[in-house]
Formats: sequence, C-alpha cells, structure tokens
Amino acid sequence: MNCKKCGACCIAPSIATPIPNMPGGKPAGIRCANLNGRNECALYGQAARPAFCLGWQPSPEVCGSTFEEALRRITALEHASAPRDRQRLGAGT
Repeated sequence: MNCKKCGACCIAPSIATPIPNMPGGKPAGIRCANLNGRNECALYGQAARPAFCLGWQPSPEVCGSTFEEALRRITALEHASAPRDRQRLGAGT
C-alpha cells in the first residue's frame, strides 16, 4: 500500500524519544510539530527523522481508506500497546 499522506500516523501514536521540535517526544493524539499543513513530514528523507517514523509501513488493515478510519485504528493500537497505568487513565485516546 502506498501512503495516502493523511497524517494520521503523525498524530495518533506517541513517540517516546526526543525528536526535532519536540524535545520531550510526541504524546499520543498530538499533531507532530514536523507535519506541515499539507500533511507532509518536514523531516522526510533527513537523518533527523525518528526511527519510529522510518519503520512505519502503511497497510490497509491499519490505515483503512480515510483519515478518520486511520486515526481511529492507529489510536486503538496506541491504546492497546500503552502501559497499563496509561490505559487505566485513558491516556492516548
């Protein structure tokens, strides 16, 4: 599957490590500071692009067919993989 460039993968998941313009990492559900208004990553193709982002592979099962579907599915994956204390508090939803 080719990326739809909807930006859901740059919003829904958390990134625990510091990234450019987000020294504390990226919380789940927060738009990445490196995502521009056209949903393009300003770090794409650069050495500073986070390992998490480099490893992301779009798939129909995760991305669905719309931004809303992708955001919902990736948020569910984020919540399911969150530590139990975050799940109990409802963080990342």
